[in-house]
Amino acid sequence: MRPSGRELNELRPVTIEPGFTRHAEGSCLIKVGDTQVLCTATIEERVPPFIKGSGLGWVTAEYGMLPRATNTRMRREAAAGKQGGRTVEIQRLIGRALRAGVDRVALGERQITVDCDVIQADGGTRCASITGGWVALRLAVNKLMKTGEVISDPLVDPVAAVSCGIYAGQPVLDLDYPEDSEAGVDGNFIITGSGKLIEVQMSAEGSVFSRDQMNTLLDLAEKGVSELVAAQKAATA
Repeated sequence: MRPSGRELNELRPVTIEPGFTRHAEGSCLIKVGDTQVLCTATIEERVPPFIKGSGLGWVTAEYGMLPRATNTRMRREAAAGKQGGRTVEIQRLIGRALRAGVDRVALGERQITVDCDVIQADGGTRCASITGGWVALRLAVNKLMKTGEVISDPLVDPVAAVSCGIYAGQPVLDLDYPEDSEAGVDGNFIITGSGKLIEVQMSAEGSVFSRDQMNTLLDLAEKGVSELVAAQKAATA
C-alpha cells in the first residue's frame, strides 16, 4: 500500500490554473498533489550572444524554491550569494527539456525565459516545473502568434515530465516525498506528447534495478505523461 493510498499506476491529483499572474506573457500555477509551482514565461527581443545573428530563438529557464516550500526553512540562495548545485542542475534540465519541443527557426531571434518558483514541495518539483513550464511557454507563444510576430507555431510537441520509482519493492508512478525519500530506485522521465523521450534520469538509491524493472517504469511514465499532456492541453485550449 502506498502512503497516499493511490494505485501503483496512479498520478497525484493534477490541476493547472493558466494566466495565474497579470504581467507575464504566459503563466500558470500547477499543483501535483501537495507540490505547487508558479511558472511564468517572459518574452524578450534578444538572444544570448552565442546565437546572435543566427535567426534562431532560445528558450531558457530559472528555478528556485521559496524558503518555506519545505518543512523547515531554507536560506534564500540570494542571501548566500550564489545558487546551489542542485538549483543549477534543475534549471538547466528544465531549459533543455522545453527547448526539445521548440522549432527555434519558427520562434525567430528572440528569447523566452521560463521561471519556475516552488511554493510548496512534496516531491517531483522538477517534473512539475517542466510540465507547468510548458503551459506558460504555450501561452506566451500564443500571444506572439496572435500579434503576428510569429507566423508558424514553434511549439512542435508538448513536453511533460513525471517521476517513477521502486518503492517497497513495487514500481510506482509519481512519487510524493514519503515515497521519494525511501525509494530503492528513483527516476525522472521527460517525454513529448507524441511519446518521444527527451531525457531519462534513473539511479539506484538503495538497490540496483534490472532492465525489466526499467522498462516497467518507462511504461508507467508514458501513461503518466499522456495524462499530464491531456491536462496541459485542457489548460491551454
